[in-house]
Amino acid sequence: MLEIGIKAPDFELEDQNGKLHKLSDYKGSKVILYFYPKDNTSGCTKQACGFSERLPQIRSKDAVVLGISKDSVASHKKFETNYGLAFTLLSDPDKKVIQAYDVWKEKKNYGKVSMGVVRTTYLINEEGIIVMANDKVKAAEDPENMLQKL
Repeated sequence: MLEIGIKAPDFELEDQNGKLHKLSDYKGSKVILYFYPKDNTSGCTKQACGFSERLPQIRSKDAVVLGISKDSVASHKKFETNYGLAFTLLSDPDKKVIQAYDVWKEKKNYGKVSMGVVRTTYLINEEGIIVMANDKVKAAEDPENMLQKL
């Protein structure tokens, strides 16, 4: 996990519609940048739907939500369509951004050890500085917690 107080690494990734986004495009806004393991899975769906439901309140605080996983653009589009998600999902199949933000880690699941994305949420201020970092995210609670932090 990256440290609070450092400049968030810039990146350029495609969203669920194939449009390129850079973190630097959002200078002047707060950014909730969250990394999640996989589209259309239980926890990831709860988290994404929670952010989508709270999007009007998040936007009213001059903030945007960007979700990143290693899933494809097509997978993100299906995820967006299945659940009516109203924010940007970014595709990082090469794991460049996932690794730059230090969220690709060894995980244990039912005794099996494998590498994967550790659910992590960063809050980045208007100047691009990380002001909050959490790698102990509870998927269902994260959207409300982040709204309160804004």
